[in-house]
Amino acid sequence: MMDGTEQAIESLSLIDAVMPDVIASRQQDIVKVPLVKTEALNTNGEDHVLTNHVESMEIDDSLEIPANKVKVLRGHESEVFICAWNPKIDLLASGSGDSTARIWNMNGSSNSANQLVLQHCIQRGGTEVPSNKDVTCLDWNCDGKFLATGSYDGYARIWTTEGRLFSTLGQHKGPIFALKWNKEGNYILSAGVDRTTIIWDASSGHCTQQFAFHSAPALDVDWQSNISFASCSTDQRIHVCKLGVDKPVKTFQGHTNEVNAIKWDPQGILLASCSDDMTLKIWSQKHDSWVHNLQAHSKEIYTIKWSPTGPGTNNPNANLILASASFDSSVRLWDVERGVCKHTLTKHQEPVYSVAFSPDGKYLASGSFDKCVHIWSVQSGSLVHSYKGTGGIFEVCWNSWGDKVGASASDGSVFVLDLRK
Repeated sequence: MMDGTEQAIESLSLIDAVMPDVIASRQQDIVKVPLVKTEALNTNGEDHVLTNHVESMEIDDSLEIPANKVKVLRGHESEVFICAWNPKIDLLASGSGDSTARIWNMNGSSNSANQLVLQHCIQRGGTEVPSNKDVTCLDWNCDGKFLATGSYDGYARIWTTEGRLFSTLGQHKGPIFALKWNKEGNYILSAGVDRTTIIWDASSGHCTQQFAFHSAPALDVDWQSNISFASCSTDQRIHVCKLGVDKPVKTFQGHTNEVNAIKWDPQGILLASCSDDMTLKIWSQKHDSWVHNLQAHSKEIYTIKWSPTGPGTNNPNANLILASASFDSSVRLWDVERGVCKHTLTKHQEPVYSVAFSPDGKYLASGSFDKCVHIWSVQSGSLVHSYKGTGGIFEVCWNSWGDKVGASASDGSVFVLDLRK
């Protein structure tokens, strides 16, 4: 367990810092900053244009979201890697390299927002001191009463909406990269650099089961049901595991580089994965190999999202779509049933780190290190709204009503776009 005495390691990539034995094999231009890969360490999106875009992007003025529809939330003292809306009320949570998470109350009509500061502390010499470690992941539970955070300090924490620390979950030996509540809200799932995934009992804060099947850091996890989940790793493998079962119920192999993200479809039948091998793969537990191997991106694929559409969703009559975001600066929308790319969205000029569907599945928000948030029509693939912030965008997210998009950025800013007419 981390005791708070570890030395900060500057400028090394995450994997290099915690696994020195692989430094030599990773002398390349992609580095990891806590859970975020970047193409160059200190660019912050400045003076770094990808060569496949000759002309600078021009956006129709009518598409530009006006300043009076944007709330910029200042307070974080370092880059803000993640943000997420409370599912029940307009509270936006954000997590940063300044060792805090913050909860911003966006219910009011004023241009400012009340913020609660969730300081991540560790015990040192009998006193509590700031951990000085990045908050790498966060997730609200289904009823919006609790926020879980994961940190580079090795601890997961549960907080109330009022910003009170409810419990501290200590079992990982090293940074936590991903963490998710299950739908029922009784378990939290986490993935760490220690190569393990853990199911935690949310009410007691105890480790219910630890899974040690990966041979390298676990990068992402996603629940399939309330007791089963998938995990992916730099070891190129994906495991499907179940509470109470002491070995994986399924293992998927086929990626030829680290697997960055995994997501189950809304019914928990198809599993999508994306990798540094530039492919997107679709898996089913009925098959040992992939169902689809989707190759179109020309650089690493950082993240993926399923649309909230089709059977088992609130939009059952709409087709199921998968979105992928890549360092090639494009976003792709896939018709998974046919295994074809439906639209390629090419307005971004830097790596795209985040995509998010609106609750009705009609729009997709994307955020890039070009400092832009774009909002697209899923049906036509056309750009409908755009906003340029002041830092590279790490995360975009929609609120439950589909009228606000939150975004977090490399310069410490968080902002909210009000899409109401």
